[in-house]
Amino acid sequence: MKTSNRLPRTLGIVLFVTLTLAMAALAAAITFGGPAPIAPLASINAPFAKADFSGIPAPRRYTARDGTAMAWLHYPAAGNVQNARRVVLVHGSSARARSMHVLARALAGAGFEVASLDMRGHGDSGPRGQAAYVGQLEDDVEDFMRAVPHASPSTLMGFSSGGGFVLRFSGGTRQELFDRYVLLSPYLRYDAPTARPGNGGWVSVGMPRMVGLHLINKMGMTAWNDLAVLNFGLNDVARPMLTPSYSFNLATSFGPHNDYVGDIRGARGALHIVAGRDDELFRAERFADVFTAAGKTVPVTLVPSVNHMGLTLDSAAFDAVIRACRT
Repeated sequence: MKTSNRLPRTLGIVLFVTLTLAMAALAAAITFGGPAPIAPLASINAPFAKADFSGIPAPRRYTARDGTAMAWLHYPAAGNVQNARRVVLVHGSSARARSMHVLARALAGAGFEVASLDMRGHGDSGPRGQAAYVGQLEDDVEDFMRAVPHASPSTLMGFSSGGGFVLRFSGGTRQELFDRYVLLSPYLRYDAPTARPGNGGWVSVGMPRMVGLHLINKMGMTAWNDLAVLNFGLNDVARPMLTPSYSFNLATSFGPHNDYVGDIRGARGALHIVAGRDDELFRAERFADVFTAAGKTVPVTLVPSVNHMGLTLDSAAFDAVIRACRT
């Protein structure tokens, strides 16, 4: 009888100790498991020094639903064509609207009305590296479309992490705001078939913190979502102008959902992928197979002799991008 009484008490102690240790490990992961510093990645930083950034338009503003003044750049269609298709541009990780200037100018020259956005947490749209909640960037894009209406259809185009965000939007509940989606070398996930080992040397991930915050978010605890989980390989020149790190909220929002295959399957608008054949961050040759495996055949254009950043800076890539906007 005494033995049977001791057994439940012993199990209770074991359970208490196990739970205590698990919570301590979780707290340690969140507190100390942030991203490590990362060396600058030359292939990302260097090309901007050679690009022509003259004639960048003055920033415009729209007001998001939380009252934040959000920045964007306007590029009128060549010849001031009325009711030209609009292309809404989403920059890549760490960047801002002006980083898309060379491509935006080429698109406008091809007859598109272009709106290049400073996504929240970047450039002049709110505190850099931060978002108030997961999903806020989708709200911001909807707010832009309501605040700056356009009579003709619109294409949502995104580069790299911005391409992953465009995929997220294309499979979401507001996808009808655009009828076409162009993904420029899109980030899918760190474990997607398109990923390269070590994230191509561009980003340092605080995986223990990322996992820990993901777990407590499932419990409804979001108080620590402003902690940094990503650091980017910026050099000393770019660091003051761009966004060197992302909070959990921003990192989780600026890209596809964890179930990126679900985003692919949920997209009803026209999708087109363009990537450089020499992309050093992603395995560009695998994009077509990933989308086909998800049940969606998507046109994929691989541009010869173009790397990751070259997709937005190299004139050799622009014809392919422009064709993707027209098909």
